[in-house]
Amino acid sequence: MEWKNALIIGASGGIGSALSAALTAWGVVVTGLSRSVDGLDVTDEASVERVLGGLTERFDLIVIATGALEVNGAEPEKSFKQISAAAMMDQFAVNAIGPALILRHVGRLARRDGPAQVAVLSARVGSITDNRLGGWHSYRAAKAAVNQIVRGASIELARSHKHLACVALHPGTVQTPFTEKYIGRHPAVPAAEAAENLLTVIGGLGPENTGQFYDWSGATVPW
Repeated sequence: MEWKNALIIGASGGIGSALSAALTAWGVVVTGLSRSVDGLDVTDEASVERVLGGLTERFDLIVIATGALEVNGAEPEKSFKQISAAAMMDQFAVNAIGPALILRHVGRLARRDGPAQVAVLSARVGSITDNRLGGWHSYRAAKAAVNQIVRGASIELARSHKHLACVALHPGTVQTPFTEKYIGRHPAVPAAEAAENLLTVIGGLGPENTGQFYDWSGATVPW
């Protein structure tokens, strides 16, 4: 896939910055947005409207690479006894509502006259079918919610963007500050390698793939 203009939301994060670097090295014009550089706070509707509303370009690649495993110091729960309403609402604000607010702008920002891809970073732990361990309840639920949001967005976008694929992606376990406390013995890859993997998957997507959930290798993840 030969992209010309890419929009990376969460461009200052580990995966977002690696995606931006890889695309730039390929000669793609990258617009990167983040909270630290551009003041884009995905938990603040007014902030999303201000920053995304100021964009006028059309993009053939849009990646929403925002998300958080810990919000306001609340670690993933090991049991339901640790459920906190505030922590759960924070998870949904960052990992589900934030991407939804961004997707509200995609119809205007995504290319219509040719192939385009929209990818939202999710996580395998958001798969209900694949949940055999329990725990991490708020994070799992928020990621399951964003999967549904992506599915709904894909249906709506297909009506106006005939050549577009809108998908959820599981990047695998990536070596970033986001995951360093939780990797343990799990195999993990550097952010640059994860970015290459994701771009390979995204580049192979067409409208026939829209509304699906894929991992870093291109395999379908069950809902």
